[in-house]
Amino acid sequence: MPPDQPVTHREASADDASISELIQRLSEQTTRLARQEVELAKAEMTVKGKRLGIGAGAFGGAGLVALFGLGALTATAILLLATAVAPWLAALIVAVVYLAVAGGLALIGKSKVESATPPLPERAVASVKQDVEQTKLRAKEGRA
Repeated sequence: MPPDQPVTHREASADDASISELIQRLSEQTTRLARQEVELAKAEMTVKGKRLGIGAGAFGGAGLVALFGLGALTATAILLLATAVAPWLAALIVAVVYLAVAGGLALIGKSKVESATPPLPERAVASVKQDVEQTKLRAKEGRA
């Protein structure tokens, strides 16, 4: 760059910049970083919210299937089995089958809910911690 042209704060190196320019850059970078971290947190919470919704839906589905299964099909299955075994045994067999199906759906729901909890933006929190450590390290280097 020719010596007669003024140096802008973007072109100036950290060694040539004044304290006020460095503070202004720090403020701009900190603001930009904070906005980016908020956007990351929003994106992460959206994903976790969807997982939580799917898990809750699976729990609801498990309850609904258990209710309908125990209501509508139980009577039919018991009457069918009662022709081959005692009626009480037929009722027990049908109940165990339906409860096994409900248990399987409940396990699916549980795993989906666990994958969405705790409802914190973990990656964003880790990124902020890393940014703080980097800032501390650079501040120490700047003092030395």
